[in-house]
Amino acid sequence: MPKKIIHIDMDCFFAAVEMRDQPELKNIPLAIGGKGPRSVLSTCNYLARKFGIRSAMSSVYALKLCPGLTIIPGNMEKYLRESQVIQSIFHTFTSKVQTLGLDEAYLDVSDSKKFNGSATLLAKEIKKQIYAQTKLTSSAGVAPNKFLAKVASDWKKPDGLFVIRPEDVESFIKELPVEKINGVGKVTAQKLKKLGLYKCQDVRSLGEQDLIKYFGKFGKRLYDLSCGIDQSEIQNKTERKSLSVERTFETDLITMEEMKDMTETLFPIFHKRLMGHIEKKGFKNHPKGIFLKLRFNDFKTVTTQMSMSWNPNLSALRYQDLREQLEKLLRMAYERGKRPIRLLGLGVYFEHGPSQLKLL
Repeated sequence: MPKKIIHIDMDCFFAAVEMRDQPELKNIPLAIGGKGPRSVLSTCNYLARKFGIRSAMSSVYALKLCPGLTIIPGNMEKYLRESQVIQSIFHTFTSKVQTLGLDEAYLDVSDSKKFNGSATLLAKEIKKQIYAQTKLTSSAGVAPNKFLAKVASDWKKPDGLFVIRPEDVESFIKELPVEKINGVGKVTAQKLKKLGLYKCQDVRSLGEQDLIKYFGKFGKRLYDLSCGIDQSEIQNKTERKSLSVERTFETDLITMEEMKDMTETLFPIFHKRLMGHIEKKGFKNHPKGIFLKLRFNDFKTVTTQMSMSWNPNLSALRYQDLREQLEKLLRMAYERGKRPIRLLGLGVYFEHGPSQLKLL
């Protein structure tokens, strides 16, 4: 039997929270982010998107596209509170929930008996409850697998609901642009188009073996997705692999003293979040090592790490020990570059070295 997957995606989440709390922001182009020369936007509302503004765009460029753009700083604690309310709603419908950041999630409702097992009516009810409890709109996609559900949730944004029934998959997928395939970014899309592949039906017509020849292991996945096939399961028991904080500076750091000062500024934020994680998780997922990341003014990045001892009888890592290890790492990383620094990050990893999971 085909699965019933719902993908819920909040509509311009951070910006929507601010527009709800500050009505004067509702009818103007709005973005969340910094205003400095190196700042980037985390999100923007739909009025701003009409000017071509997107998340991760530099604030300077966004203001060129839309001189009337209002940019305000984000409030992560407030967004986290709203996200927790939304996540609790998901879990009233199914235990099979895979969250993706603060503002989206997959729900497997294949076994749900509510609404006589109708995933469409379940999605409508979830959207209704989210709005009732938060006054925020969301978009939902319903489909037989995760890939198609995510595509569907973006089909009628904002405040949309789009359903791809199993019997409609073939007619829907063959006309889908390659840019909509999971994992296909600008570079891959350009490569596909150079091969004359613009839609999913073009991709699968090339054949699995040729796709593997051109795209390696990803070629197999490309072929499956272009056929509407996605066997990936809901993953609701993933463990955090790292915890870190980092900051990009408006003015490069040049001296070691400047870098030490910035490390001291970031360290209390990092330490507080690490202790919060340990308090929440106990000793089931304790840190295996500590790492420091530097990005130089030529955009080359160095990440240095060292293992760390952990005493399960202690309720927390010693503050001074962590600071001393970070100072050693800072000197090691800087010696490898000795150039002005535009970004500094510090964190711990829980297994297999640091991944780029950023909390700041």
